[in-house]
Amino acid sequence: MDIKRNILLNPGPATTSDSVKFAQVVPDICPRENDFGTVMEFISLELTNLVASSGKCTTVLFGGSGTAAVESILSSVVDNGAILIINNGAYGKRMCEIAEIYKLNYIEFKSSPIDGIDLNELENKIRSYNINEKQYGITHVAVIHHETTTGILNDIKGVGKICRKYNIDMIVDAMSSFAGIPINMEEMNIKYLASSSNKCIQGMAGVSFVIANIEALEKTKSIKSRNLYLNLYKQYSYFKDNYQMRFTPPVQVLYALKQAIIEAKEETIEKRYKRYKSCCKILWDGLDRLKLKRLVKDENASMLLTSIIEPNISGYSFEELHDYLYERGFTIYPGKICSTNTFRIANIGEIYPEEIKNFIEILREYFHEIAKH
Repeated sequence: MDIKRNILLNPGPATTSDSVKFAQVVPDICPRENDFGTVMEFISLELTNLVASSGKCTTVLFGGSGTAAVESILSSVVDNGAILIINNGAYGKRMCEIAEIYKLNYIEFKSSPIDGIDLNELENKIRSYNINEKQYGITHVAVIHHETTTGILNDIKGVGKICRKYNIDMIVDAMSSFAGIPINMEEMNIKYLASSSNKCIQGMAGVSFVIANIEALEKTKSIKSRNLYLNLYKQYSYFKDNYQMRFTPPVQVLYALKQAIIEAKEETIEKRYKRYKSCCKILWDGLDRLKLKRLVKDENASMLLTSIIEPNISGYSFEELHDYLYERGFTIYPGKICSTNTFRIANIGEIYPEEIKNFIEILREYFHEIAKH
């Protein structure tokens, strides 16, 4: 059966292979059966192996969007100490909103949405707080790896070094970088990493997961539960004993995720990142030829998503541009930064250089059309 191919240039869900789509067509099965437990065991182990040693880390699966994984970590691992949250975009802000809802003792560290994190300022903030706080210091730092608000790539390795120096556990939202950019949790000093099934791993939407350092996770056992569904330790403990989620999982999506993992291993994360960067270079060259300006400087860019400053020309509107591209098989996303009008183009997922070349040509046709009027 032929499936119409749409190229999703939004930052997720990403374009998937037909084999991932078809992997969902399976016989009905009760997720409490051992056969399905084997599927989830495979998924948990292989997701861990992409970024860490399975002897030191483990993957905890949840049904839900990526925010479920982030909320699970924040609500489950912070006890009496403080958590510093680096906010340089919509998803750092969302972490702050979660911390506020759970009444966590959190410090918001605001950083530029388009420039790199000032690591000296960050360290000074941590040192100052720990000196002045009489009872509890900062026990956790939370940061977004790839902030898709703008396409900036935060220096988690640098943040991790600071966390190691002050014996702080680092939490990383790697929603839009996991399986797209090589990550080594031990080298980068990441204790908890959150991601989901529908970004660079190139699966279908519906599963989120936390990859956690087992030693750090075991220490959270005695923290009083703040919720039911998203309690990280209880989900981990139940899965460890039963190879099942505590609550009904999205069965078909997990079969698709298994296939996506197989394909990621075949390609390798290094080669996938190389493919993504090749697509990005074609995109950037095309944008330069069209005289469309990019928001983030090259040295701070992820090369997985590009924010483009909207052109101030007669006849242009984002809605019309979106519809023009959508009718021709390409989906783009509006901007998310308040200070500048932008639109965003992601080049993650099952996308190849030739398709980006076709996209640039259609983009050129759109601007040619409005110039005639």
